[in-house]
Amino acid sequence: MRLLRQATAVLAGVLLSASVLAADRSYGYQEEVNNPGFYAMTGDLLIARPLLLGVTAIGTAAFVVSLPFTALAGNTREAGQELVVRPGRETFVRCLGCTKSGHGRKQQDGRQ
Repeated sequence: MRLLRQATAVLAGVLLSASVLAADRSYGYQEEVNNPGFYAMTGDLLIARPLLLGVTAIGTAAFVVSLPFTALAGNTREAGQELVVRPGRETFVRCLGCTKSGHGRKQQDGRQ
């Protein structure tokens, strides 16, 4: 039990320090936002992407459950966009370490 508490504390410390370093490194600097660093990419890969994958799965399940109601109300497209497409885009399309979907280095340079 003691080892589990120590491992959890170390993991929490590493995750918190990575996010703080990533925020400190990219805050206010447009050049570094376009070219995310090691900590931003690592935090994104280890923390954000698994969480976003879970959000996408939960959103998909919620969309399927709410489908009869949204179909009757006529807003199926909006529900699908917000519950499935948007989280999926943030999970799978956003570049590693970027903060916004579709803002990769290729698009910043004008090459697509």
